[in-house]
Amino acid sequence: LLSRPHYAIGAEIVISVLVGVMMIILGPMFGAVPIFVLGALIACGLMGMSWYLFNTQRLLIDPVFPLASSFAIFVGLTFTNYIREELRRNQIRSAFQHYLSPEIVDQLTKDPEKLVLGGERRELSILFSDVRGFTAIAESYKEDPAGLTRLMNRLLTPLSNAIIERRGTIDKYMGDAIMAFWNAPLDVPGHAVQACDAALDMCKRIELLNRELAVEAKAAGKTFPVLDVGIGIATGMATVGNMGSDLRFDYSVLGDSVNLSSRIEGLTRFYDVAILLSYRTANEGASRLATIEIDRVRVKGKREAERIVSLVGPADLANDKQFTAFKQTFDEMRTSYCASDWRTASQALDQLLQCNNRYGLSRVLQHYRDRMNKLAATPPGADWDAVFDMETK
Repeated sequence: LLSRPHYAIGAEIVISVLVGVMMIILGPMFGAVPIFVLGALIACGLMGMSWYLFNTQRLLIDPVFPLASSFAIFVGLTFTNYIREELRRNQIRSAFQHYLSPEIVDQLTKDPEKLVLGGERRELSILFSDVRGFTAIAESYKEDPAGLTRLMNRLLTPLSNAIIERRGTIDKYMGDAIMAFWNAPLDVPGHAVQACDAALDMCKRIELLNRELAVEAKAAGKTFPVLDVGIGIATGMATVGNMGSDLRFDYSVLGDSVNLSSRIEGLTRFYDVAILLSYRTANEGASRLATIEIDRVRVKGKREAERIVSLVGPADLANDKQFTAFKQTFDEMRTSYCASDWRTASQALDQLLQCNNRYGLSRVLQHYRDRMNKLAATPPGADWDAVFDMETK
């Protein structure tokens, strides 16, 4: 006869508890699929044991309760993990959607492991942009601070879009300035070229905005401040990650290349050019961009001299015959200047000045004219390295 022992209920409860605890512990460690397979094996084992006791010992140990409770726990764990994963994806999306391209945000939400927290060392291309003469612009809006805010929003929105559309990461806004970088948190192949393309697009969007402001000012019978932006880009190793304090932190970047890009942006005012690059950045995109190495500078706060390059235009300009001839003459002038051959350098400089600022380097050429006049009058010593020391940031 079939019998149900007095310990049957207790055994079923103990089995249910043991299986449930095991699933709760192992579930977060191995995920839903391995736990489902393990649960299936345990279910087969319980049913096999129950059948064996029933068939040979005529004992009834019912596996239905342990199996039902285990399945309920499995469903609960799966649902909890799903909710937790969705919350984590939403956190990543909300944290990065304002300064990362949608493509990168999607990749991070699909694979959060690609986001390394706490900082990692990577090669980055860092961009700084700043509005020239912003103090005067702000002063003209001292009676209309809301108008200044609208103007800044109209300025920063297209500049930010130019960065985001080329897979850049916006680090921060500093009033009228923008700091951005490429190649983090995800790899961006050709990040130096992407940064340069973004800078060229930023200049185009500034020109378009100035036209819009001119039309609006004319219709209102007012004057408008012409917006002019200087951009500096440097490429090098830096540490990127979540940095700050226990109370607040930002996804940011630190390193010598960051300081260099900031200093290079400051040089755009001195040379009166729109975009300046470090030599390493320019070298990464040498075959795709129209660039001219304009000087060797020792920026304030650094001991080593840096070769700085003016980004004149995109690849189609780089292949232009007039630009090629101009660049060759400029290089010859620089070579003669570095060799203290003032006469040859001056002749090449005269040819360049006849181009009527075709490539936006008139201030650069004037600097060389002033330097050569001083150096010809007071020749440098034998240890002269042709490096220009910048005394200000």
